[in-house]
Amino acid sequence: MRRIQIHIRGIVQGVGMRPFVYREAVAAGVGGWVLNAGDGVHIEAEGDDAALDTFLRALRDRAPAAARIDGIEVRQVDAGDGAPEDGRPAVPGFRIVASDDTTARTTLVSPDIATCPDCLRELFDPEDRRYHYPFINCTNCGPRFTIIRALPYDRPATSMSAFPMCPDCAREYADPLDRRFHAQPDACFACGPHITWHERGMSDARTGSTREASDAIIERCAELIAAGGIVAVKGLGGFHLACDAGNDQAVRELRTRKRRPRKPFAVMMASLADVEEMCAVRDAERELLQGSVRPIVLVRHVAGCAPSVAFDLPELGVMLPYTPLQHLLLAACARRGVRALVMTSGNVSGEPIETDDARAWERLVEGGIADALLGNDRAILARYDDSVARVDARGAARLVRRARGYAPQPLTLPTCGDDALPTILVCGAEQKATLALTREQADGAALCFLSQHIGDVEHASSLAAWHEARERMEGLFDLAPRALACDRHPTYLTARWARDEAQRLGVPLIEVQHHHAHIAAAIAEAAAYDGLDAREPVVGIAFDGTGAGTDGTVWGGEFLVATLTGFERAAHLATMPLPGGAAAIRDPRRCAYALLWQHNLLGHPGAARLLDSLGGGAASIMDTMLERGINSPLTSSMGRFLDACAALLGICERASYDGEPAIELEAAAVRAADAGAGQEFRDASRKLVAKFRYARCGTASEAARGNGEGQQLKKPQDSRDRARADTSPERPNADSKAAESCISEFHHHFLPPEEKNRDARYGEAQLAPVVIDPTPLLTALLDGIAAGERAEVLALRVHDAIARMAAEVASTIARVRGITTVALGGGVFMNRLLFEQTRSLLEAESLQVIVPQRIPINDGGIAYGQAAVARARLAAQCGEASV
Repeated sequence: MRRIQIHIRGIVQGVGMRPFVYREAVAAGVGGWVLNAGDGVHIEAEGDDAALDTFLRALRDRAPAAARIDGIEVRQVDAGDGAPEDGRPAVPGFRIVASDDTTARTTLVSPDIATCPDCLRELFDPEDRRYHYPFINCTNCGPRFTIIRALPYDRPATSMSAFPMCPDCAREYADPLDRRFHAQPDACFACGPHITWHERGMSDARTGSTREASDAIIERCAELIAAGGIVAVKGLGGFHLACDAGNDQAVRELRTRKRRPRKPFAVMMASLADVEEMCAVRDAERELLQGSVRPIVLVRHVAGCAPSVAFDLPELGVMLPYTPLQHLLLAACARRGVRALVMTSGNVSGEPIETDDARAWERLVEGGIADALLGNDRAILARYDDSVARVDARGAARLVRRARGYAPQPLTLPTCGDDALPTILVCGAEQKATLALTREQADGAALCFLSQHIGDVEHASSLAAWHEARERMEGLFDLAPRALACDRHPTYLTARWARDEAQRLGVPLIEVQHHHAHIAAAIAEAAAYDGLDAREPVVGIAFDGTGAGTDGTVWGGEFLVATLTGFERAAHLATMPLPGGAAAIRDPRRCAYALLWQHNLLGHPGAARLLDSLGGGAASIMDTMLERGINSPLTSSMGRFLDACAALLGICERASYDGEPAIELEAAAVRAADAGAGQEFRDASRKLVAKFRYARCGTASEAARGNGEGQQLKKPQDSRDRARADTSPERPNADSKAAESCISEFHHHFLPPEEKNRDARYGEAQLAPVVIDPTPLLTALLDGIAAGERAEVLALRVHDAIARMAAEVASTIARVRGITTVALGGGVFMNRLLFEQTRSLLEAESLQVIVPQRIPINDGGIAYGQAAVARARLAAQCGEASV
């Protein structure tokens, strides 16, 4: 007989691990015990060699589907060691013992899990005692992270502590062979949570404490929705606002009340068959839709939803139900002819999603957004939105928003040497914000606990939600930061807090440039999961809307040569002013006007429609702002450039949500491609890549106000004069000669700094980056507008030209520098057309392209990139100090 101690690390609590261990031990004829602890699951097992080998093999090969085992450590216990630790006797048989909360809290917590097939079958079985119970669950499904108060994961440490089990549930909970053995949220109508119903105009809320009362509430909710009403429905991580997705009047009313005029809504449908009637669904999308996470999946919409759900966008965000209540509600709605529900975040615009019933009633119902509230008496302890994912052209799932079902599962960060590094609190970006905490591992790598999507941290309420998530993660995972990392932007609320907090604690602060963090996220993920050598530089293409640059301008159209520790800005889109700052983001016509002013094109006939839309008064005001530099920050943003193109084409003249003009521009291009214009106009647009002019600007001021050759640009005498300053149709070709004349300079510039400095022409200082001048492209675009070409076709040409320009610049940098890898990052690459074509063109140049997959490519992945940079820089400092 032999006795061993086993320690299992990973996501091993709340996933049925102890019942699984018990069953496998009994089957193998092994005696001993198993318990939950703060650092995982501990087992002591006794038996002959064959039995222990069988038992260990089962632990490694047959763990519960929701578990994630990161390590199994086995230690031999000598016969002379006596009784097991803590006085637990080595007795025949196997048992589950009380949890141990004295160990370090290093175990991982399971995210919430969608209702499993067994529970779903019981939910609709009239003979089952949990028939129609809205909170049915077992060890294989149900709430986890959203109800946990502390580790180890046991019922007293969850919001289920308020619901003592009835004898029937307690019997299941104590039976090792039952599916609900130690299922912490286990409950029924007799002992568990109940739904509540409160309509506007009702004096008191109703409670569904019996099956009959609960069914009546759900039927009333479905009746109200079928009649065009809007209901706030409590989910796992917060409230949704629900209405009939097929009722255009109801959807428009929800938009009016929520002050969300154009941003697309997500919809929930009862089954995959329903989704396939309305959407074109690929195999990888089916897998995502039906998995245990149940994110919102972006799929091609065919027909069936009201036009105002997503307007003219080609994709529809769809999810299947993941809670018992959602299954019951959709079934009740289907009986009334409602096949799909809008299910959007239950919050006042700009505020975090609501989680508390009383506050939801006040803000959502009394606030005039919803007509009624379908709540419950089980507290939500962690605020979680739905995750959003999409499948790329090659069938790979990529996250758009990482939240319910994925967070807080930790991600791995690559090894950074042998020096011990501190726990780092990483503050993330301002938009699509997440935060992160690191925990160092024995092998030199680290775990990165990336929080759920928090939203845009621009106001006190969203900053409070950010701190709520931070405090919860620090406490739950027992992580005390000894260093901080943040964006280098001077006014981000989280960055300002980090600077103050680092000073208060006397700990290091690592400020990370925004676009470096985007590229670092791709490097770190590829190094941690795919074997990339993180020490080797990559060419990074970082295209997004906003990020503070190192030169006082706003960046966003960047080509970097980067490692985790640092970067060089090799090239960027020419800067343009933003008259009114943030006002230009909300009104892309300002971006378009400033872009044409910057490049001396306001007199082009193709600009007439834009000038008419603005009116003389607005144009005159912007002239003054631009000429005097009043509230007109400079930006190299590709996002703003796409906004300007959308406004020039008349596709989107007002932005009601972040990225709307660029999203509408992509949708227009997709319509052109779908209509059969794709290949014809792609062939024509190949010429447009030559219409980007590449040149080196000698100084920062020239780069900021130049046309790509260090020359000042001047607008026409009267910007409202419709007469074209240069009527020659061959003007772009003349511009291309200037591009050709500097092509050797373009290639030479991408040499490493030490190589460039050997040439006396460049002196001692590193050259300013290459500037990509869009003047010829803009001229060609205006020519097309003036000639009456369709906006959709011109939108497709713009996309194709940008992708080809990006691939040409990046491949040139890579070839000259001897780099073989290109990383893509930034929210602009949420654009399918730009992403897919840029990647394909780069790969055609025999370059490896790395793109974040486990984190969003947008600002939701910034915290992960900041964590990677912070660790690398701290490790480098440790290495220098030890020399």
